[in-house]
Order: sequence, then C-alpha cells, then structure tokens
Amino acid sequence: MTATTPGRGRISLALHGTDAVFEELSSAYPLKLLSPRIHRPGLAVAYIISYGGGLVSGDSVALAVAVGSGAILVLLSQGSTKVFKFRPGQRAASTHSSGPLLTTTQRMDFEVSSGATLLLLPDPVTCFRSAAYNQIQTFRLARDASLVLLDWVTSGRKSRGEDWAFSRYYSVNEVLVEGRRIARDVMLLENDDAGPTGLPPRTLANKLEPYSCYATLILYGPKLQGVIRALVQEYGRISVFKTGQPAGLLWSLSGFGDGGVVVRVAGSESEGVRRWVGGLRGLEEIVGTDVWRAFG
Repeated sequence: MTATTPGRGRISLALHGTDAVFEELSSAYPLKLLSPRIHRPGLAVAYIISYGGGLVSGDSVALAVAVGSGAILVLLSQGSTKVFKFRPGQRAASTHSSGPLLTTTQRMDFEVSSGATLLLLPDPVTCFRSAAYNQIQTFRLARDASLVLLDWVTSGRKSRGEDWAFSRYYSVNEVLVEGRRIARDVMLLENDDAGPTGLPPRTLANKLEPYSCYATLILYGPKLQGVIRALVQEYGRISVFKTGQPAGLLWSLSGFGDGGVVVRVAGSESEGVRRWVGGLRGLEEIVGTDVWRAFG
C-alpha cells in the first residue's frame, strides 16, 4: 500500500531508546495524518483527519497502523468524523440520479507488538441525512499488548432536524491476540423501509430515543488492568439500582478474553459521553495530562 493510492495511509511507530519515532507516516486524499511533538518518553500522538471536514458518498479510506514493541500510540481526530451524502457542488446532480448513492467505507488494521499500547480515541462519527457508512476495524495484538478502543456515533445534526436520519451505520471491531480472535463487536443501525404488517415503520429515532449518542469502549491488556478493576467495582455498585425513568447517561459492562472488558454507553448528549470517558481513572496516567486533555 502506497501513500499515492487514494484514501490509503500507513503509520509505523517504533521505540528508539526512550523516544517513540514515526518510521512512516503517510497518507493520500481524502485521508490526512498529522503528528504534534510530544515531550513524554515512549509516547507519540497522531491525528486522523479528513480533507474538507468529512467523508462523502463513495469515499474509501484504508489505514494500516503498526505500533512497535514498548511504544505507546494515541490516535485522535480533530472534530467528529462527518459522513456526507453528497459531494460538494453535486447535490443537484445526485438528486436526479437514478441509482443509489454509494456507501462510504473506512477500514483500519492495527498491529500492536509486545509491550506496546494503542489508544484509539477519535471523536464520534456523525452521519448526515441519508448517508450510509461502513467501518471495519481489526486489532492484532501481541499477548502482552494493551488496547483502548473508543467507537461512538451521534444521531446527526439535531439542530437541522436530523435525528438518526441517516440511512445506515455499520461498525465492526475485531480483536485478535496472537492470531486468536477474542472479541468481535458489531453495531448495525439502519432505517427500515417498512414496519410490521399493518403498522407504520419504526425509524431509528423511534428505536433509540431518548439518547443521541451511543459508544462502545473496549479495554484490554496489562496496562489497563487498573482501569478495568475500577470499572468492574463501580459497575457492581450501580447495577443493583433501578430507575423509574431514563437517565441522562447509562452504561453497562461485560468481560471477554483474559481480563478484557466491553463497555457500552448511551448518552442524551455526546459531550456527556465524552466527560464520562474522560473521567475514567487510570488512563491519564498512561498518556500524561496534556495528551489526555486533548481528548477531553
């Protein structure tokens, strides 16, 4: 895969002494990668950016990431990943097209070596009205590698009346350790064309109200055991309570593999979900205060 191929990119990070060095950081339109200077031993940060602020119908992005032994990589984005139905300037032409608009696809493959840590903490995906989006992410970990994966989606541009008004959102996260699959998480959100016989269709907005943001958080590996223990203890306390009406934020937890957890969060606002993730004890110690603030 070369940087000249449209939508392709590669990140390769290695540890040289105490410095985390990008041996490769390449990308091609509509994908762009930026790396700020970080003054913390063994740690590097890269931003995943789309030209024009988002992806449009038919765009295809593929990113390969390799984190070398002992290194820590934090992947962030600048603003939400917006998924547009139309290309700029082509709305009128697309409206009269006889065929369906193409699905936007983003595929990311990660390889995390022995003792390395990957934190994938993008802003949420925001699909505009009628947009269709597929996301496939595969994580191949060494036995003692660590992973923090945040995958979240918002209801869209609520200020414009686009409340879960997109056509399709499909996300797959697969985690393999030493080649053995230990987790596969799939989310499919799709607006139905028809409901049960005799009943009107149930839109996504009907099904997902009152929440406008859903997140999946996957934690795995030795570096995350303290964070996982704190979450398990907290979940044990809150899961025994009942509520008479929907809370502003709900979360649940389930374990997988050898000490990993999947956390699912639903929030009435995306910023509430961000604050909840940002408040997790232990993550800041891994990446440092300045980097953690960049997420929160």
